[in-house]
Amino acid sequence: MDERKKEMEKHLTASLQPSVLKITNRSSAHAGHAGDDGTGQTHYFLKISSDLFNGKSRIECHRMVNDALRPVFDEGLHALEIKIIKT
Repeated sequence: MDERKKEMEKHLTASLQPSVLKITNRSSAHAGHAGDDGTGQTHYFLKISSDLFNGKSRIECHRMVNDALRPVFDEGLHALEIKIIKT
């Protein structure tokens, strides 16, 4: 079970109330690279949409996501590719 993905979902849902939330674990493509700690839970792709992004720049939206996930980064999340979907 991907515990880190569950943690990410929890933090993002609580902070951003997303209407779209899709998290894909891409750690296997980075095995042996920098940041790979052997857990298979270090590199992710995130597709997200939230009404809270309305009126915000892409950079502001990315900051909101990163702020929401700060505890997960602190626990070993190494890389996150973010796709913001504005409605």
